[in-house]
Amino acid sequence: MDSFLFSINATVPIFLVMVLGYILRRIGMFSEEFCSVANRYVFKVSLPALLFRDIAQTDLYQDFNLTFVFYCAGVTVVMFLGLWVLAAKLMPDKTMVGAFVQGAARSSVAVLGIAFVENIYGDAGLTPLMIVSAVPLFNIFSVIILTFSAGGGTHGRAAVRRACVNVLKNPIILGIFAGLPFSLLRIPIPVIPLKVIDSVAATATPIALLVVGAGFEGTQALAKLRPTAAAAAVKLMGLPALFLPLAVHFGFSGTEMVAVLVMLGSPTTVTSYIMAKNMGNDAELSSSIVVLTTLLSSVTLTGWIFLLRVMQLI
Repeated sequence: MDSFLFSINATVPIFLVMVLGYILRRIGMFSEEFCSVANRYVFKVSLPALLFRDIAQTDLYQDFNLTFVFYCAGVTVVMFLGLWVLAAKLMPDKTMVGAFVQGAARSSVAVLGIAFVENIYGDAGLTPLMIVSAVPLFNIFSVIILTFSAGGGTHGRAAVRRACVNVLKNPIILGIFAGLPFSLLRIPIPVIPLKVIDSVAATATPIALLVVGAGFEGTQALAKLRPTAAAAAVKLMGLPALFLPLAVHFGFSGTEMVAVLVMLGSPTTVTSYIMAKNMGNDAELSSSIVVLTTLLSSVTLTGWIFLLRVMQLI
């Protein structure tokens, strides 16, 4: 019951903020211009600030576990590339591939990861290591896949060159890598700049959630119900079922196992909608996947936590 209540408390408020954004757009308080500007602000300013702060304030040397780092990075690579290959082969509409792969693979680790583990264990454990191992790769692969999918699946040197340029200039990736020297060298951020960064970072999640809700198109979402449901099934059930046994094989337990569960089975991050919208991909499909995975994750995460507790892994 405690796990269920925690999952409800973690996911339902997020879902309700998206509902509020949907209502405000429908009653005319949010205009299309406002949503467009808010999208750019979150993509270029607040999310990079949030990720910079989280990475910069992470102590990578505390309880460092090389096996855990390689596991998180390796699984991220395998699931993105595997889903990309399968979606490119099986999806008839190639313009949906980028949004589908990103929605099915990318989790809310930066938003929910530390909070989720701290709620269960009282401290973050190795969750920061998971974030540092997975989040940069989440963003790099997302940029590459969205770049190739923006033209309906075009390939060739021009697409490769465009993907490399997009990776190098992506604000979210720049924010992550800007924070790494502060973490690796243990450089403290002065109080005044840190407070400014905290204030800007605090706007990322609520504004992004409101914009996702405002951009949700009910009729178009129903038309894309099948890929939305498929992505949600992969995200919440398929990936944990496939990769959690591998985590058991490597001997992970406690905070390590919960961090892995968040990486694999938490709802799709709101960043996926922001990036799809800003990179010319299927924003409607991205929005639908975020909404559905957020709605269902309170049930699926509770089920996974219950199973891991029964197996005495957490």
